[in-house]
Amino acid sequence: MRLVMASANPNKVAEIAELLADYDIEPRPPELGDIPEHEQTLEGNARLKAAAVCSEANAAAVADDTGLEVDALGGMPGVRSARYAGEDATDAANLVKLLERMEDIEAADRTARFRTVAIIVFPDGREVLAHGVVEGTICATPRGQGGFGYDSVFVPDEGGGRTFAQMDADEKNSISHRGRAFRCLADQLP
Repeated sequence: MRLVMASANPNKVAEIAELLADYDIEPRPPELGDIPEHEQTLEGNARLKAAAVCSEANAAAVADDTGLEVDALGGMPGVRSARYAGEDATDAANLVKLLERMEDIEAADRTARFRTVAIIVFPDGREVLAHGVVEGTICATPRGQGGFGYDSVFVPDEGGGRTFAQMDADEKNSISHRGRAFRCLADQLP
């Protein structure tokens, strides 16, 4: 099956391509500009991106949207995770803002989860949708060199006390929100 990638984030593309290794993954059409993510839910933004790429490529398109939900921050940054520090924010700026907001929060109250919605939109309008969640906590300082985004401060409950950034790609994908969502998505495909 041919799937066109909706993401332009090279880190995400690499993870998704590895998780969907049994499929013919093609890159996002280069002529397609930024797709504004103005929906209020992860599912809405994932659908928006997949539909735009599907229309442009006239092929099945795969997309996801991921949010980090921190309980002590009322679920923030959530759907705004990639833009937490502003519309053109870098991963580093988002991370700094998160750690500043959590400075006075006790370790026991630093619970959080990563949530991913993955979707494939087909040219005939069909959709395949899957969700993945991993529970964990936010540590006070970044740890590890791997991963991207908030990986250096997210300690999954199943990670033995290590952040996602302290794990290799296979280890992270085996328990991560994105890994769970895309394995569930693949299970629904021929």
